Amino acid sequence: MSAVPLQDPAGGLNPVSRRVMNLATFLTQAAARLPERPALVIDDETTTWRQLEARVQALACVFVEHGLGKGDRILIHTPNGRELLEVMLATFRIGAVWVPTNYRIGPDDVAYLAQSAGVSAFICHHDFPAHARVAENLDGLKLVAGTGPAVVGVPGIDALIDQRLAAGGAAHAAVRVDRDDPCWFFFTSGTTGKPKAAVLTHGQMAFVVTNHLCDLMPGTTHADASLVVAPLSHGAGIHYLTQVARGAATVFSTRARFSPEEAWRLIERHRITNFFTVPTIIKLMTEDVGVDHYDHSSLRYVIYAGAPMYRADQQYALGKLGPVLVQYFGLGEVTGNISVLPPHEHSADDAAMPKLGSCGYARTGMEIAIQDDDGQRLAPRQQGEICVCGPAVFAGYYDNPEANRKAFRDGWFRTGDLGYLDEQGYLFITGRQSDMYISGGSNIYPREIEEKLLTYGAIREVCVLGVPDPKWGEVGVMVAVLHGDATWDEAAFRGWLDEHVARYKQPRAFFIWPELPKSGYGKISKKIIYQELVQRGCVAERTRAGTGGVQ
Repeated sequence: MSAVPLQDPAGGLNPVSRRVMNLATFLTQAAARLPERPALVIDDETTTWRQLEARVQALACVFVEHGLGKGDRILIHTPNGRELLEVMLATFRIGAVWVPTNYRIGPDDVAYLAQSAGVSAFICHHDFPAHARVAENLDGLKLVAGTGPAVVGVPGIDALIDQRLAAGGAAHAAVRVDRDDPCWFFFTSGTTGKPKAAVLTHGQMAFVVTNHLCDLMPGTTHADASLVVAPLSHGAGIHYLTQVARGAATVFSTRARFSPEEAWRLIERHRITNFFTVPTIIKLMTEDVGVDHYDHSSLRYVIYAGAPMYRADQQYALGKLGPVLVQYFGLGEVTGNISVLPPHEHSADDAAMPKLGSCGYARTGMEIAIQDDDGQRLAPRQQGEICVCGPAVFAGYYDNPEANRKAFRDGWFRTGDLGYLDEQGYLFITGRQSDMYISGGSNIYPREIEEKLLTYGAIREVCVLGVPDPKWGEVGVMVAVLHGDATWDEAAFRGWLDEHVARYKQPRAFFIWPELPKSGYGKISKKIIYQELVQRGCVAERTRAGTGGVQ
């Protein structure tokens, strides 16, 4: 029996609608169902869903009054805080594009992101005056504002919202959006050293939210509560949207430094049921005395991603927390949606984990293929490039056709990671095509750092590579050759690093060699350098238990 196409009353084919829900509608729906329930608890101060909806609508009105609208890019450089989330949701609401930065990067990096994204609004926290000055050199800005305590001459987001609410009439209807309308520029680095804007769309993100709730946190409702222990500008921001969709409260502290003890206090006080983090933070939390002093029996899902997790750390966490670990693997371009290893497939007993070392099976609605260099699909247990297709795959890199050409092949997104699938479809990651390493959940691209280090006058040649580390998963080491007449002053070099390289990207150890090993083609051989570091006792290998994350 053949399928009969839908028809309109006039008898013609009904065109397929590409219209989707504006992501900001998640908030409107939660506010309608649960107006007086807590939406945010920040430093123990509660904002209800009704209050948050009113504030976001007011900010959307402010944006519109400044000439911002659909398609405009709104950059924000700030640590976690209520204003970060209000800007996110108000940006979605007007159909604009959210451009969050990693607040740990330097002013030059922020300037590059702002210029490459073509931003129309620039919002910066008052703690970063050098970053805020970037706005002075940007053309076409419709709004410059700040977050945190007010700064003279710069309107604060908090004050703008309060003024608009006080004036009344702050209602704003969410702008119509289609499935492929961009909502978020998720910046990822690359082997060229320059970050690229992965374009996330309203339709894609609606699928991602649904998928996260299905695969990572099934059964989540308004009775749940989520703790934030990672930057909301990246993977934690995606996790936050899943909580909004279910009306679950989000809890966090704005302390400058992460405190495991404070995290356990919040878990007990607010009966936290889920949180997203990286293996480094799980290790810090489970090794802290607070894990035994506070009640964490409410936890159902501790979701980890972003880096490899050592098996010993995994076993220790399971011993402390019970069967609550959830692992996923993904990249920013796929918003984390490649594979999942749920709680029932985690065990402290190696014999009870037949898929030990795997990062799980394909996420619902997604397909994984292992391909060779020609794009041919490989058989189980054959190593090749991990490729993926499905609704979670991003729309492409903004204004970067060359990067898009390399990233996609015959409809598949090429991750650049190497691995294999077993006969049951479980994914095992074996390496990377690039030199990237992951430190504390952050992707570090050596090429970017090497280019900056070569501007230091004493260095003639340099190699940066990631090595295993018991605390951070991996850390960078620098091996360099000096100019013939140069002398090595480590204190002076560290001072220069602090001015030119973001702290989390800085190598942790420095080695000065008379020459760097090279291949027959004259290329610096990182493989040989790594092996020599191992032989010299500078690197100690450790056993890992799979990998995962929004990279």
